[in-house]
Amino acid sequence: MTSTMMQVPLSTHQLLERAGRYFGENEVVGRLPDRTNYRRSYAEIYRRARQLAQALRVNAGLVPGEAVATLCWNHAWHLECYFGIPAAAGVVHTLNLRLTPEEIAWIMDDADDKVLIIDDILLPIWEQVKPLLKKAPRVIVIPFSGAALPGDAESYEEFIAVDASSYVYPVQDENEAVAMCYTSGTTGRPKGVVYSHRSMVLHATAACIPDLFSLSRRDRILLVTPMFHANAWSVPFSALMVGADLILPGPHLGGADLLSLMEENQITFAVGVPTIWTMLYQTLEETSRQRELNLVKGIRMLVGGAAVAQALIANFAKYDMYIVQGWGMTETSPLGAVPILTPRHAELPLDEQYALRSMQGIAAPFVDMRIADEDGVAQPWDGKAVGELQVRGPWITGGYHNTPTDPGKFTADGWLRTGDLATINAEGYMRLVDRSKDLIKSGGEWISSVHLESLVMAHPAVLEAAVIAIPHPKWDERPLVIAVRRPGMSVTDAELREFLRPKLARFQLPDDFEWVDAIPKAGTGKIIKAKLREHYRDRQSGTTA
Repeated sequence: MTSTMMQVPLSTHQLLERAGRYFGENEVVGRLPDRTNYRRSYAEIYRRARQLAQALRVNAGLVPGEAVATLCWNHAWHLECYFGIPAAAGVVHTLNLRLTPEEIAWIMDDADDKVLIIDDILLPIWEQVKPLLKKAPRVIVIPFSGAALPGDAESYEEFIAVDASSYVYPVQDENEAVAMCYTSGTTGRPKGVVYSHRSMVLHATAACIPDLFSLSRRDRILLVTPMFHANAWSVPFSALMVGADLILPGPHLGGADLLSLMEENQITFAVGVPTIWTMLYQTLEETSRQRELNLVKGIRMLVGGAAVAQALIANFAKYDMYIVQGWGMTETSPLGAVPILTPRHAELPLDEQYALRSMQGIAAPFVDMRIADEDGVAQPWDGKAVGELQVRGPWITGGYHNTPTDPGKFTADGWLRTGDLATINAEGYMRLVDRSKDLIKSGGEWISSVHLESLVMAHPAVLEAAVIAIPHPKWDERPLVIAVRRPGMSVTDAELREFLRPKLARFQLPDDFEWVDAIPKAGTGKIIKAKLREHYRDRQSGTTA
């Protein structure tokens, strides 16, 4: 028997058309660099995105499949790029504005960007990048400040001032490229991951289901996750698909700014990395002592980019704010797994529920997971066996841009090797043990830096922490805890050690501590342990036992 279903290719154009037709009155609320608030309807986003597509094809001569780079904060103009560039058959290439000029230039050359769309407040970065490029792209500037533009640049508003009322989308296969992001490059040169229309639409659709992000037209979404980070976790695509309002903070990511946006806009769903929410929690604590908060009850907060400490989940619960952890990578679009609580779990004590929610969870629909040892042998799902986490699925990359097939990243049967070590229990709940390179081997026993970091950050006086290995003459390696104290609070090495003692085996208990003002992070919010290892490369463990 043959299927009778229509062969209609999936495309992000369908999401844009849906938003324009059914959700035109929905809105994007944003904050400009000068902290002025603005509002833009989905009907306007629809119209302007199509104008951008028309201008790129006709005025800029963009060829299908060519990359258009964006160097922008989170705002309505960037959202137009998310849809307008693919509508021109181009590829949205979001650049991480927190990288060095050398890194940005290398990435732009590798992607062969034909056009750059950039915020005018970020032009100083561009001036440092431009001399490093092999070939400079056409530069389109989003004019926020009203300052004169460089001679080689043109205004975004003038560029898109075209009639696109009769615009027709180019015919494309659903497997053609729609966007690309580069990996963080913490272990070498960044690698380009290229997403397809099909993978993006499937990912955005799956993310909306109740046991994942549970997005609907009733939601007002605060998107703090940078739009240059893994497609902002596909939330812009999901929001336009279901008609949820989007609130975009621009460059204002401080705790007070985010709290004001949450209160003024009655946010129901917020998206960000752990470091952002740790900072917001501090603001909540300080503000709640001065006045009553005006927040929606039961705000869902999606956290990704790094493991979430159980203490952070418990802290936000005090404010009736529900942390939803998502695990993924640039290579997984990024949704890979979410810890879903079943009705049976709802009967557990809160501490046990928080412990489950701090796990990375079960695989998202259509994603397969397994763990394997160093010889590639599949390990049992018993919650004890540790193996490298491997995944596959319709939104998991099968390779890298301009990079031949890498056997170090993909198995012979086509699974992505994540480089994460994990356990999976009988119910299918995955817990990351560590990155393979971050495990600490002390006296022949393994110590998880991720687990130790989570326990350290459970101390009320610790704001954030990282753990790395340092050498020891007898035990080979010992953990060094590098931590930041909360403002106005104090804790000594001895006090922190005593706090950890009942939670750890003797060999896991750290003896070495460093207190710092800040921990180095990549543009995505991930801690850069390579920098910590370099900084403490001459440090010897003081363990005497």
